[in-house]
Amino acid sequence: MTDHEVKNSLEFRKKTFDSVWNDQNDDKDHDGHTSGARTLVFHPKLSRNNRNSDNLRTSEECLSEGVSLCAALELDIVVAEIISLKKINPATYLGKGKLEDMSANIQAHDIELVVANCELSPGQQRNLERELNVKVIDRTGLILEIFGERAQTKEGVMQVELAHLSYQKSRLVRSWTHLERQRGGVGFMGGPGESQIESDRRQIDERIGKIKKQLASVSRTRELHRDNRRKVPFPIIAMVGYTNAGKSTLFNYLAKANVMAEDLLFATLDPTMRNVDMPNGKKAIFSDTVGFISDLPTHLVAAFRATLEEVTEANIILHIRDISHPETEAQKQDVEDILKSLNIMDDDDTKIYEVWNKTDLVDPEQLEILNNIATRQDNIAMVSAITGEGCDDLLDKLDQVLAKDKKTYHLTFNHQDGGDIALFYQYGEVLERVDSEKNTKITVRLDHAAIGQLTKMGKLNED
Repeated sequence: MTDHEVKNSLEFRKKTFDSVWNDQNDDKDHDGHTSGARTLVFHPKLSRNNRNSDNLRTSEECLSEGVSLCAALELDIVVAEIISLKKINPATYLGKGKLEDMSANIQAHDIELVVANCELSPGQQRNLERELNVKVIDRTGLILEIFGERAQTKEGVMQVELAHLSYQKSRLVRSWTHLERQRGGVGFMGGPGESQIESDRRQIDERIGKIKKQLASVSRTRELHRDNRRKVPFPIIAMVGYTNAGKSTLFNYLAKANVMAEDLLFATLDPTMRNVDMPNGKKAIFSDTVGFISDLPTHLVAAFRATLEEVTEANIILHIRDISHPETEAQKQDVEDILKSLNIMDDDDTKIYEVWNKTDLVDPEQLEILNNIATRQDNIAMVSAITGEGCDDLLDKLDQVLAKDKKTYHLTFNHQDGGDIALFYQYGEVLERVDSEKNTKITVRLDHAAIGQLTKMGKLNED
């Protein structure tokens, strides 16, 4: 994907996204930019009969997360409220009385944008805009807009655009309404051609097809890179977690990197990989991936499958958790659900290693309780990515975890076999070396990838 194509991609995305928001009130100035807009955020609190019993979050926390998403776009949040609903109105999501209250709120506070911290159907979004006479976006549209702001690499831009266009297809009924129907044939006698909506949908389908082909090419390139890494087998440690759990901050500390890390949801989007020196003297490849969030749209997860393929190849998956967050257990469940939906983990997955981050924000009494829990578990480490506390212990534990999957060999070499000895230093972890007048004996620990590579090279006999 060239720089010119990236520019066109962004312009095409902006055209479709703006058209969905700005199809009404043509006399008003709609430039498509939401930054700084006076915003009302609401979270629907459904009655117990309509609520998802698996939802571990409180309505207050859900609203707080919705506000944080808006803050990531620098919106001016004027009103944030929880709206209790007995049932969802199929046409407008909210009932008539709630709509009247919200309309009064909008007029009283000069609101320009309404954000629904839930998923709206295209019809519900359209009807809400007509009733309230302001722009309305739902949680999915908000996340997509944040992703569009954060994507930096060409691959990230393509992934965001793919998710964006998939989202927009069902909302094209409101796009470019000033063009009702194109005329087919030649001259004035031509019959009606395809409608503008059909033309728009065809263009989007063509663009989606092109992006999928380009992302398939990206996947093949990533596979080649993985093949190259297997030839010099460094273990891969993938970092996953809820957005704003501190993945990038921890990644920066361990890898001495400078990935953007701020107290924002989705502060970083594009994946990053770095070599990290492990306590045993060997290197490991750490991969920082996009953060997850509750109710992440299915088509958005699918769009980022190419990026998350690195997680499937990882020797260890580090699940970074904000242990200071009041909803940390709910966040853990969301992350695991997404990993399961991508077939990355199952209920008995032993590759998952939990890192309880932000211990510096936990009060001493609670910290002692958490420490007691963590010390009784083999797959938990407690760290503070800000202060660095616990990070050295984390690397030591990861060394031990990686060593469990390795085999130890006692090998003897003639003195002229220095090149072969060097290979075992390169591919494995030499635990002991004894040089005598007759020969050199080494004790080396190798993982499965190294065993396969050295066997293929004829330097190791598995029999």
